[in-house]
Amino acid sequence: METVEKYLELITEMLIQYAPKVLLAAVVLWIGFRIINRIVNTGIKAMERGGLGHDVRPFLASMLGILLKTLLVFSAAGIVGIETTSFVAALAAAGFAIGLALQGSLGNFAAGIIILIFRPYKAGDLVTIGDFTGHVTEVQIFNTVIATLDNRTVILPNSEAINGAITNLSTRQILRIDIETPMPYSEDFEHVERVILEALRNTPGVLSEPAPFVGIQSFDSHSIILAVRPYAEAEAYWNVYFAVTRNVKRALSENGVGVAYAEGVEMGKIGK
Repeated sequence: METVEKYLELITEMLIQYAPKVLLAAVVLWIGFRIINRIVNTGIKAMERGGLGHDVRPFLASMLGILLKTLLVFSAAGIVGIETTSFVAALAAAGFAIGLALQGSLGNFAAGIIILIFRPYKAGDLVTIGDFTGHVTEVQIFNTVIATLDNRTVILPNSEAINGAITNLSTRQILRIDIETPMPYSEDFEHVERVILEALRNTPGVLSEPAPFVGIQSFDSHSIILAVRPYAEAEAYWNVYFAVTRNVKRALSENGVGVAYAEGVEMGKIGK
């Protein structure tokens, strides 16, 4: 009987000691979760006003909610009297070990967040990243997926994309097409210039403003290298590029311009 009385006294003491703390912790959790939900919703609206894409907003909102709720739970545990120091230390040690094991993936993850927030490119943009040129089909948390111009799918780690030079060709509405054409020394430049300019004016997609340009770029041992510089809308770049090369070749042949052989002539650079 005395043992039962001791247990009852102990339970009573514990209730007197911990019941107010547990009740207070429960109230803090209830109010805290409601406040956190409002903060997250406000954050989502702020991200929408800031122009962040719909693909990154849910992720950032989820991360914000998890972080705030974790801090709230630790605070409630401290109110009850639970020692959280050792638990936090163990959690930090586990996080450090996981971070070392996944440092490559975490680097790609961080780079993905940077890309999604600062948006150096987005899905649908025509970009050159490293050795690859193509349209971005998807920006993932760890990788960027590019459909190259020869219809290959390239999955590029975000850390490689963010650490190198990125050329986003879709940020400009107008692009310059750079073509180098060899001309024999025996030909008259003014005549060839008129022929090429006429071919450019008759090529669908070549813009009249800015006006196309033809000039002498350099001299080599076999020929004179001409710089042919028409402009086109960014979306029509490749169609216009191939149409220009075809029409310039046809125009030169029809006007009796002789064939020139040049060494090291590069064709088809995208104008910067």
